[in-house]
Amino acid sequence: MFSRRFQVFRAFGIPIYVDLSWFVVALLISWSLADNLFPASLPGKGVGTYWSLGIAATLGLFASIIIHELAHALVARRFAVPIRGITLFIFGGVAEMEDEPPSARAEFMVAIAGPIASVAVGVLCFGLSALARSVAGAATVLGFLAGLNLILVVFNMIPAFPLDGGRVLRSLLWQWRRDLPWATRITSSIGSAFGVILIALGLYRALFGGDFIGGLWSFMIGIFLRNAAQMSYRQVVIRRALEGEPVERFMITDPITVSRAIPISDLVRNYIYKHHFKMFPVVDGDRLLGCVTTRTIKRLPQSEWDRQSVGSIVEPCSPENTIPPDADAMHALARMSKSGRSRLMVVSGERLVGILALKDLLKFLSLKVELEGEAG
Repeated sequence: MFSRRFQVFRAFGIPIYVDLSWFVVALLISWSLADNLFPASLPGKGVGTYWSLGIAATLGLFASIIIHELAHALVARRFAVPIRGITLFIFGGVAEMEDEPPSARAEFMVAIAGPIASVAVGVLCFGLSALARSVAGAATVLGFLAGLNLILVVFNMIPAFPLDGGRVLRSLLWQWRRDLPWATRITSSIGSAFGVILIALGLYRALFGGDFIGGLWSFMIGIFLRNAAQMSYRQVVIRRALEGEPVERFMITDPITVSRAIPISDLVRNYIYKHHFKMFPVVDGDRLLGCVTTRTIKRLPQSEWDRQSVGSIVEPCSPENTIPPDADAMHALARMSKSGRSRLMVVSGERLVGILALKDLLKFLSLKVELEGEAG
């Protein structure tokens, strides 16, 4: 989801990332506050003061979003849902859960934790702003953060998936019907419709309402929410189709292997260009040594391709490139997504029994949806 991010720190063992797109928003917010809110609230101050307050308020927003997402993440972790990290990006923040909550109750608790944390932050900022009345700049920043946190709660509690309100609604529908795909389909449809409304509102504001920036922002948020809602439902459909299916059902049982002794130039010419695979298992007789990938070959100068053998760049077997035949196919897909690999070696003990290819999983999913329908 995020390709331009870096880690800034860890909180409770959870990595906190910032996507480069967030800096665009941070700059715009700081500039808007320094140019409008603070000059109106505190007339007669210098430009440097207004920018200092604008940056302080933006950092406070940064902290507020992290607290909101940390609340989601910590409650999810209580229900044994693994958390990859928290990322701030152009539309706010997201706690990246590796799995769905295990029950409707868990979903409700995870979803409501963020808004509760934001209400607490808003109330705290409001109280501190009252105590800091004698320090005008601090009171204004804290008042801004108090109002903004409460506005974010109201927006997030709209019952449109994947907003927190949509997740709360999904948990209630899930509890009622005991059917997660159905509950996700209903709330994702609401989320998608809400996204369309924001898109239409954004276009109207930009073209006819004289508010191009506000309209553009509404338009972009609408597109994001609509895509996120549709993607969330597809993920549930994929999970329902693959969970419980063993890897061996989809694996290629007669995989093409390469000898460790052949030159890399032969591998490129006679295997990669011929079969169009990005990974090949490497063997020494009947013994599996590991694999060789195009990613590794790219790091080697072409002048070395004739001089070095495949054995010199073999990647040893590891949990990243292997999976047992009885593993759940959904687990295999998650591993591929996390590592960015499209092929995994299927290994029983130390023996290669097959290759699992992403394209075969996707082909199965496409056929299943075509025959049974997404609502299945």
